[in-house]
Amino acid sequence: MKLLFDENPSRKLVSRLSDLFPGSMHVAEVGLIESPDREVWEFARANVCLIVSTDADFYELATTIGPPTKVIWLRRWMHPTNDAEDLLRRSALHIAEFERDPELGILIFDKK
Repeated sequence: MKLLFDENPSRKLVSRLSDLFPGSMHVAEVGLIESPDREVWEFARANVCLIVSTDADFYELATTIGPPTKVIWLRRWMHPTNDAEDLLRRSALHIAEFERDPELGILIFDKK
């Protein structure tokens, strides 16, 4: 299971989570920084990645277009990289279940 981190989550998450999510990438690493969300969406679809974003626009795409591209939305996320890493580690099994379910397109983690 590969993750594609959007612009706002730290690039450091790719290496920090490589043991759980090998092959993950950040949009900056694949030339998609400041690209339209639809381009990121299509890249994730073509490369079989789950998008991890703090951006509500991906929620809109996930609810409008739906799977196979899937989104992990860190809603209202204004916390350090360590917190995001901890959340994704603790939620790895839940994320794997989400990925396997063909009906689901969005997984929301809300952090106030």
